[in-house]
Amino acid sequence: MSEAGDTSPQPGKTGQPKAGDRRRARALAMQGLYQRHFSKTPISDIEAEFMVDNDMSKVDIMYFRDLLRGVHREQAELDKLLEPFLDRPLKEVDPVELAIVRLGAYELKHRIDVPYKVVINEGIEMAKRFGGTEGHKFVNSILDKLSRRLRLAETRPR
Repeated sequence: MSEAGDTSPQPGKTGQPKAGDRRRARALAMQGLYQRHFSKTPISDIEAEFMVDNDMSKVDIMYFRDLLRGVHREQAELDKLLEPFLDRPLKEVDPVELAIVRLGAYELKHRIDVPYKVVINEGIEMAKRFGGTEGHKFVNSILDKLSRRLRLAETRPR
């Protein structure tokens, strides 16, 4: 049972946060990365702002923090992973789609507890919700190619 004022998500019967809690964590992390792209506000300030301004009761807060901080910390490395699969220079990629593929790249690289198909699907769904008309196709293409590079054992045909 949680203490009064505790905003951490309540785990399901398995002891794990619910899938929707992670979906919301991804969406908020993507929005924070998008905000950082334009404002250059310190990531810790963006995190604090999101924690105050959003209902975090149904968000996997630890996952949100990991994604937001991790993508920010490893942005240059993630960009190097993504660049071979881009059809245009990084600076020309739509900022929403860029935040989504960076987030997906981070998950593919570091969150092996999340199946690659889930990472790709979540990226596609975020692009449909927040991105341009054809943005989901771009996100799908990039994350699919990157998953074959980073998750070879998982993506290999059986």
